[in-house]
Amino acid sequence: MGSDTKPVRPLKLIILDRDGVINMDSDAFIKTPAEWLPIKGSLEAIARLNQAGYRVVVATNQSGVARGLFDMVTLNAIHHKMHTAAQQVGADIDAVFFCPHSADDNCDCRKPKAGMFTDIARRYNLSLRGGVITVGDSLRDLQAGFVAGCAPYLVLTGKGKKSLDKGGLPPGTLVFPDLAAAVDFILKPSMEVAV
Repeated sequence: MGSDTKPVRPLKLIILDRDGVINMDSDAFIKTPAEWLPIKGSLEAIARLNQAGYRVVVATNQSGVARGLFDMVTLNAIHHKMHTAAQQVGADIDAVFFCPHSADDNCDCRKPKAGMFTDIARRYNLSLRGGVITVGDSLRDLQAGFVAGCAPYLVLTGKGKKSLDKGGLPPGTLVFPDLAAAVDFILKPSMEVAV
């Protein structure tokens, strides 16, 4: 073997919901790039994850497409704005997985079903069990991630407070005020004591 071979480090991946986690949520949907507004500190939190070696992936239900509220060109423009805003603070969102269907379509990709998470696992060729975190503001975000094996983190931005009040969160769900606080926790030095 050549001396230039490096040990392969396991892929560190985190899966974020979009609306209510990265950007402000709206009961009327985010229908235009102008309506996409980042939550304070969220993009900087993604940059800190990147600096710590994490690849950040978004998994988002976008039923506004099926409802005719916006088309794929507009959805791509919204995501272009998100990627550009992230890059301006040194953050990189590796990929965006989305479900364009309505609840009536009964697809496998719409959260709380785990289809998007299965696709993410396939794309990155890894198991989501035992180490991959998913961050969401609604019960369905956490259910989809939990079923796929992710550790569920609830943020209280977006629909998070309502989700917490309703209860029924997956076992082991950790709760944080926002994405920045969740990232503080994820990146804090381990307090393990050598025996």
